[in-house]
Amino acid sequence: MKNITVIAVGNIKENYFTDAINEYAKRISPFASLSVIEIKEERLPDNPKNTGEIQVAINKEGKAILNALPKNPLVIALCIEGRKCSSRKFAELIDKSFTAGRHTVFIIGSTYGLSEEVKARADIKLSFSDMTFPHRLMRVILFEQLYRGLSILNNGRYHN
Repeated sequence: MKNITVIAVGNIKENYFTDAINEYAKRISPFASLSVIEIKEERLPDNPKNTGEIQVAINKEGKAILNALPKNPLVIALCIEGRKCSSRKFAELIDKSFTAGRHTVFIIGSTYGLSEEVKARADIKLSFSDMTFPHRLMRVILFEQLYRGLSILNNGRYHN
């Protein structure tokens, strides 16, 4: 079975996000084994006083992310400075990982992003847009694109 893991900082509290994620997970299940690992989001004040506080939180989250990685994964970090691609190119990326027999891991950071250590570990840095999305919504977007990509690879009608 083809394995995909999503490592995401924070949990989903909103039912409408959970419902969408569950629906796409159900649609993905015929094509791949999908798992989610939620990393505890570090608490910060509503208005952090300096970037040092933010950096400490990001680094703690980063260590937890790296510790959660399975053996020999293809790591794809979702970050604003990553490369952009079409849905078809995204499908090709997934296919190459599967063909190589690698466990594919997508990483979604917290509100403040990902640590430099996580970005350095990533095999691929990917951006879905020049726009910034809330990390909880990004999980929905990622699941939708995973389903779309797997549908493309399996000649499904969803993408057309």
